[in-house]
Amino acid sequence: MSDIEAKLYRGWWYAVWRENGATRRTALRTQDREDAERRLIDFRRSRAAPAGSLTGDIVEAYLADRDRRIRNPERLRLAWKRAKPIFGHLRPDQITAEVSDTYIAKRKMDGVGDATILKEINVVRQALNWRGVKGATFEAPPAPPPRDRYLTRPEFKRLIESCIQPHVRLFIILALVTAGRKTAVLQLTWDRVDFERGMIRLGVVGERNRKGRAVVPMNDRARQALTEARAIAQTPYVVEYAGSPVLDIKKGFAAAVKRAGLHDVTPHDLRHSAAVWMAEDGVPLVEIAQYLGHTDPTITYRVYSRFSPTHLRKAAASLDF
Repeated sequence: MSDIEAKLYRGWWYAVWRENGATRRTALRTQDREDAERRLIDFRRSRAAPAGSLTGDIVEAYLADRDRRIRNPERLRLAWKRAKPIFGHLRPDQITAEVSDTYIAKRKMDGVGDATILKEINVVRQALNWRGVKGATFEAPPAPPPRDRYLTRPEFKRLIESCIQPHVRLFIILALVTAGRKTAVLQLTWDRVDFERGMIRLGVVGERNRKGRAVVPMNDRARQALTEARAIAQTPYVVEYAGSPVLDIKKGFAAAVKRAGLHDVTPHDLRHSAAVWMAEDGVPLVEIAQYLGHTDPTITYRVYSRFSPTHLRKAAASLDF
């Protein structure tokens, strides 16, 4: 593709060529001429690459696969929309630490936080891993520390009392009682609610790659809420609104949080609250791990052992004098 040339435009270098009678250009993202020439060579090679071999082709195939496997792939597509201008036209072996650093710097200039940037880069990384492609070198911001916000029992009571819409109230009850993730609760269907045995199965039999979807007992509060909801159900989904399943609870949940006078509370904090409450009540951490669906109990020990009333008590007692 020798007809592709590097040209300066408003202080930045672009790859410019003619295609179907029109002038096309793409940013080389540099103001240095020598750097632009090097990037132009890579761009020419990427244009001549076989179909399906570019990073953009691989990510699009990965997203198409995710469309068939997850219910809400929009977050992945949004992350890729942001990352595509930098990574899409490159071959995997052209993804270097420098390319990643350029992307990180650009997104930070846009005012985007490290957690979001990490998610966007990870979509590209996951797609290449899915295809088994090697050769890319990624740099990414460090993962942010985990949130430590959980609701006390009085705060949870205020939140429940602030629910105006029944589907939001039902979601909040189930999210706490099952300690399930938001998506797992919203995707719960009536065929997985066993009133006779008093069990709730968050996962679907045979499904794979679903983290934290356990089978949990139905306590009295959940049974009452589920019985009331089942009597007026119009869809196979437990959490529904106006005859349709609820795809996201963000707005309704945020409104209830605001009415309750609470701050910095997300739906996922209900799962965290459930685990903290169990730990504070002295429930063995191995049981909490099973309730949360953790395949590795060390995660549970690392996060929740400090909430146990017996945590390090024996060690402290041995230092008494």
